[in-house]
Amino acid sequence: MSVRILFALMVVFALPAGAGRAAVVPLVEVEGPIGPVAAEYVEDALARVDPLRSPAVILRIDTPGGLDASMRRIVRAVLRSPVPVVAWVGPAGARAASAGLFIVAAAHVAAMAPSTNLGAAHPVAIGGGDGGGTLAKKAEEDAAAYLRSLARQRGRDPQWFEEAVRESRSLAAQEALGRGVVDVLAPSVDALLADLDGRRVRFGTAEVELRLKGARVEPVPMGLRHRILRVLSDPNVAYLLLLLGFYGLFFELANPGSIFPGVLGGLCLILAFVGLQTLPFRYGGVLLILLGLVLLILEVKITSFGLLTVGGVVCLVLGSLMLFKSNAAYYRVSWSVMVPAVAGTVAFFAFAVGKGLAAQKIRRLGGQEGLVGERGEAVEPLGPDRVGRVFVHGEYWNARSSEPVEPGSPVEVIGIKGLTLTVRPVPRTEDKGR
Repeated sequence: MSVRILFALMVVFALPAGAGRAAVVPLVEVEGPIGPVAAEYVEDALARVDPLRSPAVILRIDTPGGLDASMRRIVRAVLRSPVPVVAWVGPAGARAASAGLFIVAAAHVAAMAPSTNLGAAHPVAIGGGDGGGTLAKKAEEDAAAYLRSLARQRGRDPQWFEEAVRESRSLAAQEALGRGVVDVLAPSVDALLADLDGRRVRFGTAEVELRLKGARVEPVPMGLRHRILRVLSDPNVAYLLLLLGFYGLFFELANPGSIFPGVLGGLCLILAFVGLQTLPFRYGGVLLILLGLVLLILEVKITSFGLLTVGGVVCLVLGSLMLFKSNAAYYRVSWSVMVPAVAGTVAFFAFAVGKGLAAQKIRRLGGQEGLVGERGEAVEPLGPDRVGRVFVHGEYWNARSSEPVEPGSPVEVIGIKGLTLTVRPVPRTEDKGR
C-alpha cells in the first residue's frame, strides 16, 4: 500500500465524525450470477472510492454463484480496495453461495442479515457435472487453498471454509456467526453501520478504527453500459437474439431487397454475440442451431417427406442444450424459453412448407403454361399432321390434335410447344357438363 493512501486513511480515521464533509459509505450491489459484467462493475466502483471521503464501502451480496474468473477479479478488487470493504449478505432471504462465499471471505468485515445463508462452494466443472477426474480434483484443491488463504488473512475459521469447498457445506446466519465465519449480524444497512462504528479492523499491515457514526449510505448504480450488458448476458436473452438474428437473415436472403429483416437480423446477431462473449458458450452449439435452421429451410425447397424437418428439430434441440458450457441453472437456456422457441420455429417452417406444397398444386393462370386445361373451339380442321387454328381464352392459336377435329368442335388444351397448342377433342356432353 502506498504512503499516499496510508496517509489519506490516517487523516480520515483521525477526523471526528461530522468534521468537514459528511462521510459517505458507497453501497455496491452484487446481485444475481457473478459474471464479467458484475466483475467489471465492482472493479469500477471500488476504483472510484475516495479514501478522503469514504471510511468504508459496503458490498451487498445476494448471489447463487458464478464464474471462477469473474469471482477472482472481484476478490482482487476487494484486496486492492483503498478503504475497508464490508461484505453484507442481505437483506433477509439473500445468499452468498459458491463464488459469493469467496467474496465474503475476502472482505475486511463479513456480515449477514438474519434468515440468510452462505456456503456450498464446491467447484462445478465448466462443462457441467462435478466430475471425478484429475482436472476436477485440481479445481477442488485450488479452490480450497484459495479460500483457506483468504480466511486466514481475515482471521476467520479456515477449516469450515475448506469444508464448504470439499463437502459443499452451508451455514445459516446465526450458525455462521457462532463458527466465526462472519463477524456481524445486522438486519439492515443502517443497523450494520451502527454495529461497525468504532470497530477496529485489520487493513493492510495496520489496524484501523471504523468511524461510521453519521455516515451517509450512497448507492452506486450500474451505468447504462453495464445495465445493457447485464440484460444481454442473460442466457435466455442471448439465445432468443441468436434465433431472431438467423430468422432475419433468412428472410432477407429469401426476399432480397427487403432491407428491414436483414438489418434487424444483423443487429440481433451482433447483440447476441456481445452477450455470448460474457457467457461460457460453445461455438458447436451455435453451429448446431444454424444447421437446424438450414435443414428446416431446405425442407421448404426440397420434398424430403419430413426427414429434413426431423433433422432440423434434433439439431435445434441439441444446439440449444449445448449452447452454454455451465451446468448451473443461471448459465443455461431455460426449458420454458427453449421449448416454445423450438416449437415456434418448427411450426413456422411447417406452415411455410404447407403453403409451398399448396402453391405447387395451384394451376398457373398466367403465361403460356396457364393455357393448359383451358377449353376453346376449333376454327379450322385439325389432325395429327394438320395444324389449324383454335380460339382459346379470347385468342387465336395454332394447334394440332392426335385425333381429327372438325371446325366448331370444342377442344381442351393439353400441352404447348413454342406457339403451337396440343389439344384434344371434347365430347359435347362433357363440355356441357362442365
